[in-house]
Amino acid sequence: MKIAIGSDHAGFRYKEAIKKFLTDLGHEVIDKGTYAETPSVDYPLFIRPVAEAVAAGEVERGVVLGGSGNGEAITANRIKGVRCALCWNEESARLGRQHNDANVISIGERMMSEETALKLVQIWLDTPFEGGRHLARIQELDE
Repeated sequence: MKIAIGSDHAGFRYKEAIKKFLTDLGHEVIDKGTYAETPSVDYPLFIRPVAEAVAAGEVERGVVLGGSGNGEAITANRIKGVRCALCWNEESARLGRQHNDANVISIGERMMSEETALKLVQIWLDTPFEGGRHLARIQELDE
């Protein structure tokens, strides 16, 4: 799978760990930045390109990270065709894919351990979209 990834300074460490994790699994990862923990940067500059790549079909999925993941999810969801799930535990990652067909996951580095973040990404990758009653709701989002 081709996956875009981006973070601000507060999500940089986990971005690097997730990038390695995804590459080790055999995925092609496109890094949209930021490329260092310092200086402090504005997250929309790095999150929007990830969401735009997903919306344009340049990549199949996207991973965005920040301190809490909230601003990153908001930024990604401003792009038509993106369904970004802010995930904080296993259930939120599973349901984000299963019910919402989330094509982007947002993770807050300050909200969880690195081990948990990697686990959430794995669940998000492995969980299929359930379709059915959820499909009509997804279609309504894009109207």
